[in-house]
Amino acid sequence: MTKNIALAAALFSVVILPLKAEEIPQEGSLSNLKVPQFLDIAHRGASGYVPEHSQASTVMAHAMGADYIEQDIQLTRDSVPVVLHDEVLDYITDVSQVFPEKHRPDGHYYVVDFSLGELKQLSITPRHKDYELVYPNRFSNNDVRFPVQTLDEQLKLIHELNRTRGKSTGVYVEIKSPRWYLQQGYDSTAAVMSVLAQNGYHDTMATPIFLQSFDPEVLRRLKREYNWEQPLIQLIGDNEWGMSDVDYSSMRTSAGLEAVKSYAEGIGLWLNHVLEGVNEGQPKWSPVLDTADNKGLDVHVYTLRADDLPEGVESHSQLRQWLKTAGAEGVFTDFPDQK
Repeated sequence: MTKNIALAAALFSVVILPLKAEEIPQEGSLSNLKVPQFLDIAHRGASGYVPEHSQASTVMAHAMGADYIEQDIQLTRDSVPVVLHDEVLDYITDVSQVFPEKHRPDGHYYVVDFSLGELKQLSITPRHKDYELVYPNRFSNNDVRFPVQTLDEQLKLIHELNRTRGKSTGVYVEIKSPRWYLQQGYDSTAAVMSVLAQNGYHDTMATPIFLQSFDPEVLRRLKREYNWEQPLIQLIGDNEWGMSDVDYSSMRTSAGLEAVKSYAEGIGLWLNHVLEGVNEGQPKWSPVLDTADNKGLDVHVYTLRADDLPEGVESHSQLRQWLKTAGAEGVFTDFPDQK
């Protein structure tokens, strides 16, 4: 499969190449360059083992050899990028216990309604809904405290882990809900880019990095306004999720992916849009993989969960290997050690 990201990487210095975490060439030399053929992206860190986006989740993912660690970004009331997946705090923190009255009329506790100081009083919890754990066999002890992390804190943590462990683990940053934030009077893209610049992601890269978004305008803006030259990933969701007015079904067509190619190096595809089923122990693939290949777009598939496998799949490792063989360039996984 055409490797756009791999070819583009050769244009940059050794320190910014998207290498496997354990594969670092000698400084100043390209002779030992090994571009990975498949990326293991820790989905919100090692979230299959400890609460997502916690400091512990990041450290564990790094120790498990993830090539990249994902950072989902929300904004505080004082415009600080924090690493949380949801716009609301309801399902991932103890906010209802700490600030029981600080919800909007719809009953939800929005990240943007809290200052960083207030968020630091919360603890990240195992994901829950209607007082039930979403993944009951995962970490479930709410007596263990996991503070909310800023993007700045997470970047500094990964940089230092890379230094002390001699690794080159990258970051995979998602700018979440940019249009919603604009409606609230905030520019989440500008806030993220400011923190990245402060942490060395400007003329040269502090680590390998991908930026991703479900919103194509965000990615176009990164090229147009910020002259961003590192790989961009267009996330493609499902229209039934109702997350935006983007037609993701059209985006997966040949014409749609041709348009994506004009501003992104790859796409992030939902697993259900890639694996159509398993018949007599053999996977059936959607044509979108071949279409992306023909357009020269790399594919990163989300999300592999060892405790929530598709019907007919025997193990996380089997699914990962199937996707690798089918031509995907990487996977987002809650279990970055299961390869």
